[in-house]
Amino acid sequence: METVRELLDKKGRKVWSIKPDAPVFEAIKLLDRHGIGALVVLDRQKLVGIVSERDYARKVILKDKSSKRTPVREIMTPDVLWVTPEWTVEDCLALMTEKRVRHLPVLEGDKLSGIVSIGDVARATIAKDDFLIGQLTNYISGG
Repeated sequence: METVRELLDKKGRKVWSIKPDAPVFEAIKLLDRHGIGALVVLDRQKLVGIVSERDYARKVILKDKSSKRTPVREIMTPDVLWVTPEWTVEDCLALMTEKRVRHLPVLEGDKLSGIVSIGDVARATIAKDDFLIGQLTNYISGG
């Protein structure tokens, strides 16, 4: 079973973040610029929330708020689910499915060391399944 540490070693540990007092408009620009679906919210390097496109749609657009005047702290999810590098990809998938989240920050102690998305987890799961199918096919065909 692949661990989150192994997954991050392959995909990289770059995490895009924003401060809680930044305007939501800045968050949306970052999401667009980097082609991502969520930003971690850091206050003095401490994880204090996560903000996603879904938060924007539900808490700004649908409530007719101004994205240039609304601070990120008003729409972010403050109770962030997170994992450690020792978690397995399968455990992440189970948590994401159960809690209906698409991004899990990775913490080592209180230090942010990466983020795992549902896409990362899906790709890792497919790669593992493809490898297993190849091994079984090879075994069955006598190769």
